[in-house]
Amino acid sequence: MLQFIARRLLLLLPVMLGVVLVTFLIVRLIPGDPCITMLGERATPAKCEAFLERYGLNDNLGVQFIRYLENLVKGDFGDSIRFTRPVTTLIAERLPLTMELTLLAMIFSTTVGVLLGVISALKRNTIIDTLTMIIANIGVSMPVFWLGLLLAYFFALTLKGTPFVLPPSGRFSAGLSPVDLAEFWNLENLTGMKAFLVELMSNTVLVNALITGDWALFWDSFRHLILPAVAVGTIPMSIIARMTRSSLLEVVGLDYIRAARAKGMTESRVIRKHAMRNALIPIVTIIGIETGSLLSGAVLTETVFNLPGFGTGLVSAILARDYPVVQGFTLVIATIFVLVNLIVDISYAYLDPRIRLE
Repeated sequence: MLQFIARRLLLLLPVMLGVVLVTFLIVRLIPGDPCITMLGERATPAKCEAFLERYGLNDNLGVQFIRYLENLVKGDFGDSIRFTRPVTTLIAERLPLTMELTLLAMIFSTTVGVLLGVISALKRNTIIDTLTMIIANIGVSMPVFWLGLLLAYFFALTLKGTPFVLPPSGRFSAGLSPVDLAEFWNLENLTGMKAFLVELMSNTVLVNALITGDWALFWDSFRHLILPAVAVGTIPMSIIARMTRSSLLEVVGLDYIRAARAKGMTESRVIRKHAMRNALIPIVTIIGIETGSLLSGAVLTETVFNLPGFGTGLVSAILARDYPVVQGFTLVIATIFVLVNLIVDISYAYLDPRIRLE
């Protein structure tokens, strides 16, 4: 197992190098001049020459790429052209929101999707099976932005004045804000990776509220994430439900399931201990793929609910030709995606002991 993990981590290096190279080339092949994009009508030839000189964009691509790799090895993602701030600071500000949204969306989609899939498989060819699959097909067919607007209208306007009202936008209500954990722990002088991690936790509102014991902030921020999580998690939920149904149906007709029933085991124990254990591998694979895609695919959801997350930040950086931000954000998304797939691969050995990762 350890050898398998070590090999996968080593393979992570060429994957990341490939991601950096492809991203580096693609963003520079996008039509348009970053100087004109940033300065607009103020972009005179003299100012553009100074602009390109300042950010090293007048060097050839090979020199720019080598310089970027050298800085990357030192943990320096560069400074944003648009905001003139370190890219690591922007990552620490935007990544926590997307991580929270992704986590809650996957909890919702996995729980509801697996439950619907199991019910549909056990009630095969009945009205219940038909209804659950209709729900799954509707869920996978609804555009995220349309569902988000519909949820916001229903829960914020239609249910206004009832206990079921939910906030339609924003990360938390006015008057509430997370505490700076560096000040909370008296760690103002931290630098480097430690400072980045503390800033990351400070901007992870749910974690911040748990650490500081601010339960009002925790409950308020959780309520603000319910509608976005449901909106972005509906399509993965539908895919997981259909995969669970088909995977479980393949298993329940096998000989060892019939043998377990013949031994007198209850149906719930047969499904829970035997059928689901062997049906989980394709389900876990889909969950891993959907988790990775949510990290970069929640752009419309973040836009509809006015959430300053990773997706909207990446799109705005692409439109502004902010090369360092695009490269840094893409590298972070690729790293998380690869790590999620590594966790999925490792889980195979636990779910099915016949699989030997060595």
